[in-house]
Amino acid sequence: MLPINAKQMKKMMKQMGIEMDELDAKEVIIKTSTEELIFRNPSVTKISAKGMETFQVMGEYEIRKIAPQISDEDVKLVMEQAKVDEETAKKALVEANGDIAEALLKLQG
Repeated sequence: MLPINAKQMKKMMKQMGIEMDELDAKEVIIKTSTEELIFRNPSVTKISAKGMETFQVMGEYEIRKIAPQISDEDVKLVMEQAKVDEETAKKALVEANGDIAEALLKLQG
């Protein structure tokens, strides 16, 4: 395969309806149910093709755990069902990432 320079590649991609743009991103945060991936000063490329846009993120990142959102109602339910005190119920819910059924199984099993 013959080497193609970046300018030629961009021209060929444009002819195929594909556009690539570098974004001047300062930070990208990807949130999951249990953690955040934080990219500082990432390299971000936006790719547009056939009416769809995709983003490519590259760079170093840090992982930050997210504490589950636990309502007072959930704590009360676990306390009643497992017959435990509030602190024990909260701890079980945190360990189960807010999953009531899992917290109850841990406490009763």
